[in-house]
Amino acid sequence: ELKESNHYANQSVSLAAILGLLIFAGLWGLAPYVARWSNMSGEAFRVTVTYLRTDAFGHTFMSVTLVACAALRGVGDMRTPMVLFAIINGINVVASCVLVFGLDWGVHGIVCGTVIARTLGCFVTLAVLLRGRSGLVLRRNELRIAWSRTWRILRIGMPAAADGAIMWTGHFAFLAVVSRVGEGSLGQASLAAHIIAVRLEALTYLPAIAWGMATATMIGQSIGAQKPKRAKRTGHEGVLQCGLLSIVIAVLFYFGADWLYSQMSLDQQVRDVGVAPFRILALLQPCMAVSIVYIWALRGAGDTRSPMVITFVGVLLRLALGYYFGIVRGGGLMGAWLGMYGDMLWRALASAVRYARGAWLRTDV
Repeated sequence: ELKESNHYANQSVSLAAILGLLIFAGLWGLAPYVARWSNMSGEAFRVTVTYLRTDAFGHTFMSVTLVACAALRGVGDMRTPMVLFAIINGINVVASCVLVFGLDWGVHGIVCGTVIARTLGCFVTLAVLLRGRSGLVLRRNELRIAWSRTWRILRIGMPAAADGAIMWTGHFAFLAVVSRVGEGSLGQASLAAHIIAVRLEALTYLPAIAWGMATATMIGQSIGAQKPKRAKRTGHEGVLQCGLLSIVIAVLFYFGADWLYSQMSLDQQVRDVGVAPFRILALLQPCMAVSIVYIWALRGAGDTRSPMVITFVGVLLRLALGYYFGIVRGGGLMGAWLGMYGDMLWRALASAVRYARGAWLRTDV
């Protein structure tokens, strides 16, 4: 079994390298269109395009790191990926600070620091696997893609990749909606308030991802051990634990909304526009946690199609409701965020129902 696992780990790393190159090419070509969709012009347009194209280069290497770490988690090694990502984040902080404050590269220093961290992190990850870790080791003959067996990986991975592409496209399209909810300074303030909210939501999002990864690993191992009841309990337990944390964060966000915005922006208009919608968003943090953990749980069982469908419907809701209430009805940021609220509620409900029904336990991988 370990030999077969090692074979699929090697195949996945090769496929990740190919996918990373495709992502790089796609993002490079789409960068000008993304900037225009975000209502950028002049110097802001040029800086945005340069930023996106530079960042795209890092995705080539990050894709390999993500897949390699996923393979390690799949064999129960949670510590090594944690250390690797700690190294990447540390390099990112140091490199970005040197480039921004030492060499005065400005915003370009931030993205270049990220690219340096992702590139070096990929090489460190490959070095770890070349030496062997937790039974997984990279071998030249195993890295050659065997298309007859690789289809098994693609059958699970392609919907997950499409899921990520839908999510990424939807978020950028929604930025374009938010940037158009008001004219002049009002539109800029709304966009700034939205960006602040997205950054603050990382306090919920990142722990939920961590819980989701752990849950997915344990579910995969439980199914492999032919213990479906334990697998199902694992998902519910992951949601319960992460949900409790998200409730604490929701309370802090709700009562600390004004203070948080005052710390993130000196512009009073940004605070005026953002605080009230953010308080409603605070109440939906448990929904975000529930949807993230359950969706990771489904993926852990090999069910990647239903999360893709859930994401697709959610993105459509976000864009349609956001455009109608934010732009057509003139509801400003609050109107646009009605789409985001609807998306979060839908994902939480749909993922919970899908998981509770248990059909994912019969997924053929």
